[in-house]
Amino acid sequence: MSIGGFIIKNALRNKRRLLLSVLSAAASLFLLVTLMVVLRELTKPPSDGDSSLRVCVRNKVSLASTLPQRQRSEIEKVPGVVVCSPFVWFGGKFKEDEQLIFGTIACDPEKLPTLLQEMKIDPAEYEAFVKDRTACIVGIDALQSDKFKELGLNVGSRFTVMSGIYPCSLELKIVGTYKGTIDDRNIFFHHKYLDEAMGDWGLTGMWWIRIDSAASMGPVNTTIEAAFANSAHEVRAESERAFQMSFVSMWGGIKYLIGGISGAVLFTLVLVTASTMSMAIRERFRELGILKAIGYQRRELFAFILAESFGLSLLGAMLGAGGAWLLYTFADMKKATSGFFVSFEVTTQMLGIAALIACLLGVIASLAPAIAVSRMSVVKALKTLD
Repeated sequence: MSIGGFIIKNALRNKRRLLLSVLSAAASLFLLVTLMVVLRELTKPPSDGDSSLRVCVRNKVSLASTLPQRQRSEIEKVPGVVVCSPFVWFGGKFKEDEQLIFGTIACDPEKLPTLLQEMKIDPAEYEAFVKDRTACIVGIDALQSDKFKELGLNVGSRFTVMSGIYPCSLELKIVGTYKGTIDDRNIFFHHKYLDEAMGDWGLTGMWWIRIDSAASMGPVNTTIEAAFANSAHEVRAESERAFQMSFVSMWGGIKYLIGGISGAVLFTLVLVTASTMSMAIRERFRELGILKAIGYQRRELFAFILAESFGLSLLGAMLGAGGAWLLYTFADMKKATSGFFVSFEVTTQMLGIAALIACLLGVIASLAPAIAVSRMSVVKALKTLD
């Protein structure tokens, strides 16, 4: 019998224990990869290539504080600014006690194609959107969602949306759909319509800007902030990516929570695997003693134990991490999470971390049995009755 065959035969001696050990390792690594994906999605929101050319200008005091619309003309004069649009998160909902998961956003429809150049919309539908102040366009993912299907909403439908933030309701008509953006779940409508509904409001939530190049980001931000410094409505200008990350900071200690859970998973996995290997080696003490008696060295016995431990851990990694990759790559996680996660990507780095953990696990789990075998005497091993 070859050495490889000997190791495999030993590993398969107790098939039930082997199966349970591999499945426990696979379940733990599946959970670990899932936690890594969740942490990545929460702390690194997805962005498209044009996000480096978009700037968000908000009230310096708070996101909830508004800005006067008269600021627009000043911002449009800043060198490097290509287009500027008002932007209001309406917080729309269909019923009083219900909150939409889709973004309901008031903007300048004429500026939208320049702001979101990746947005794909039928020219006729876009023209209808611009001409009718009560019109809106809906992301294709929102239109195909269970909620819109439940309400029977489609292109041409009218619906009333209430705000969870502003004291008004709007009747909107769906004139078209769009796709191609990083998040095709939003509803865009006319800022002027909101302004009228609020009684010639004269305010906006923030400004959404596109600049001519990434190199202009610093100068444009500095100039805009300086233009309204020491005024009643000071602003903070930041890249779209930085604006996204400001929301991430609101999650507080989510990173530490997920890190703590991951640590507990790894600790449990080490205990289970080490216990399995210890039991397996204890059953074979006589055989190992015979191998030692006929001339096998300590390093060779350790190699047998290490190979078995490695095989168990890597098989668990293939099932756990590989299963996570298959599930999250080919399953519609956007639909499964009701749109909470736009993407749910298992990166090669995560798979590499899972493989590294499996390798370390194989080494750590084999240490205690290997030390016990190296210290055993041949006479004591042969007296073992297992």
